[in-house]
Amino acid sequence: MYGIADLDNCYVSCERVFRPDLKGVPVVVLSNNDGCVVARSNEAKAMGVKEGTPYFQLEQQFPNNKIAVFSSNYELYGELTGRVVSIIRSETPAYFRYSIDECFMYLDGIELDQLQQWGERLHKRVKREVGMPISIGLAPTKTLAKIASKLAKKFEAYRHCCMIDTDYKREKALEWCPIEDVWGIGRRYAARLQALGCKTALDFAKLHESWVQVTFNNINIVRTWRELNGIDAVPNEQLAKKKSICTSRSFNGMVSDINGLKTHVANYAARCAEKLRQQNTVATIVGVFLNTNHFREDLAQYWNYQETRLLTPSASTIAITKAASDVLEQIYRPGYMYKKAGVIVMGICPDSPIQQDLFDTNAEQFQKMKRLDEVIDRINRLHGSETVVLGSQQYTKPNGKGKADVFANAIKHDFRSKNPTTRWSDIIKLK
Repeated sequence: MYGIADLDNCYVSCERVFRPDLKGVPVVVLSNNDGCVVARSNEAKAMGVKEGTPYFQLEQQFPNNKIAVFSSNYELYGELTGRVVSIIRSETPAYFRYSIDECFMYLDGIELDQLQQWGERLHKRVKREVGMPISIGLAPTKTLAKIASKLAKKFEAYRHCCMIDTDYKREKALEWCPIEDVWGIGRRYAARLQALGCKTALDFAKLHESWVQVTFNNINIVRTWRELNGIDAVPNEQLAKKKSICTSRSFNGMVSDINGLKTHVANYAARCAEKLRQQNTVATIVGVFLNTNHFREDLAQYWNYQETRLLTPSASTIAITKAASDVLEQIYRPGYMYKKAGVIVMGICPDSPIQQDLFDTNAEQFQKMKRLDEVIDRINRLHGSETVVLGSQQYTKPNGKGKADVFANAIKHDFRSKNPTTRWSDIIKLK
């Protein structure tokens, strides 16, 4: 049996841990630069707040409602969800963290007739020790477990744990689940299936496997069909490592000079490198894209993307940042007002062994960079994100005194909460 633990309204739940006064209050969390709504409490959903609603429209659409608004605080979310994962680690025979708010669990060591009670106990422990609600789905396949977790989240009668262990329960769950909500069915395939008359997951599961193979000619779609029919088909290694990593963000305002763009790109490249090291991988290709604001039709428009190949695969912040900066110089064109940039690393492979370039005589330098990254990662874990950064990651602006003030972060976050578990300056003070 597989299980999946899914935190309910993760970002909102994290904000409520240190704000019990927000229980029962509509809460929303905004995207980077306080752009639009990316997370909503159940109360906000009941009011009609839609995901993706621009922040400036909230007051216009809900003038008589008090909504608690927060900027994204990934340092807080990462630390609190890490606590949840540590509990899951202690309770399960084996697990895999799939995203910031989801963990797959492998439950072969637990008796089938004990799984329901085990899941309910896990929910209670996470709620008691971390203060966050969690929903648990149990099933013979990963895809069915995902559907079970949605049922556990939606219906209180499941007591936060839903188990699909019979064909009857499986068919009832699939009948309830819209095809567009099935894990592994993207928007394009969902529209195609709906056009063919498959409105629910059960409609899709009842199709013949050979017809699915011929019609879609896609191994992932076939695997999803098998999973919905109770056949374990998604290999564990398919979930284990990301094949590409992208970090991108719209700017707070628009940027025209290349130095400002280099600072943004350096931050995105550093984040990609950090993600590579977290999964013990390296990248062989670094790409950068750049575009203007397509909503501003009064301005000249430009978009470009280019990539470069690293001679030696790397997860070094310095190496990837330098490569991204070099690519940016190639695609940058003066005279445009840029709104967004991003860095993509591809050609990802394990960090050991690494095939170095035949003509690279600087193997010692490669090891030095690796040790440097390990030290920086450790410092940032202990003292807070971005405690140590590259000089190229720091934003500067004139202070009117002939000098420049330096900032580590130029992202707009007017409503960001404190980080009482990771920063001494934000520690809670009791009266």
